[in-house]
Amino acid sequence: MKTDHASDAVKILSTWGRAVDDYARRVLRRFPHAPPRLIEAVEYSLMAGGKRLRPALILECWHACSGGDGAIASPSQSALAAAAAMELIHTFSLVHDDLPAMDDDDLRRGRPTNHKVFGEAMAILAGDAMMAIAFEILATDAEPALVPALVRELAQATGAEGMIGGQVLDMDDKNRPTRLEELQHLHRMKTGALLSASCRMGAIAAKAPQSAVASLDGYGRHLGLAFQIVDDLLDQTSTPQQLGKATNKDAARGKVTYPTLIGMDASRREAERALDGALEAVAGMGAPADGLRALARFVVERET
Repeated sequence: MKTDHASDAVKILSTWGRAVDDYARRVLRRFPHAPPRLIEAVEYSLMAGGKRLRPALILECWHACSGGDGAIASPSQSALAAAAAMELIHTFSLVHDDLPAMDDDDLRRGRPTNHKVFGEAMAILAGDAMMAIAFEILATDAEPALVPALVRELAQATGAEGMIGGQVLDMDDKNRPTRLEELQHLHRMKTGALLSASCRMGAIAAKAPQSAVASLDGYGRHLGLAFQIVDDLLDQTSTPQQLGKATNKDAARGKVTYPTLIGMDASRREAERALDGALEAVAGMGAPADGLRALARFVVERET
């Protein structure tokens, strides 16, 4: 049975997810002269569903920093542009990760991966297009005074010391993590960078004080760790039908995961510690952060 906070989290994800999807569909209509097959490939992956956790974090952090402890309000244009840009970056990373040169996956979000439908070349180009569109909509739609900070956050979280750098470490067969600290470092880059940047971008879009940005950064860093640990656990305990993607693939490829490094029970304890850290980071924000607390608990307790 779902707990109240799980129900709250599902409502938050659904509400913000619809807002981002509606905006993303409008964005894709801005390119009438683009090759139709390219836009089709972008839309295939971008609109394939998923939890929309990262854009939801941006919009929920914006909501919390705007004093939103009541009904969810319509997001500002800056927050909405940041949320859609983040989802474009996340989706581009999934399309490229699924390619034969990297993880070589056939299933994503319950259906064939992009390269299985459109071919490898188009999948690469669709991912490239999503990255470009992400920064274009930030530059075009966000409040001009906020654009430099939002662009900087997204670029740093995406690039060489963020998600892309983390993927490089994850593919390095010769230097696999042997200690917990090394594995955490890898995942702070590969997974955690976009999650913590989402929290900071939401605060920036709300023009929040630096103290709030720092609190949400701490929340995001702990949440990113919890998310990856639970992802590793689900990879071993769930079915492809439940997750909408292949399972047990990391162990089969010899990749180091939290369960293979420290065991299932210790991994669950690490996830709980990370959850405690996320909740502590926003303890001083009061009722406006209730949605963020619900999302953090949902991340740790989810089954998909």
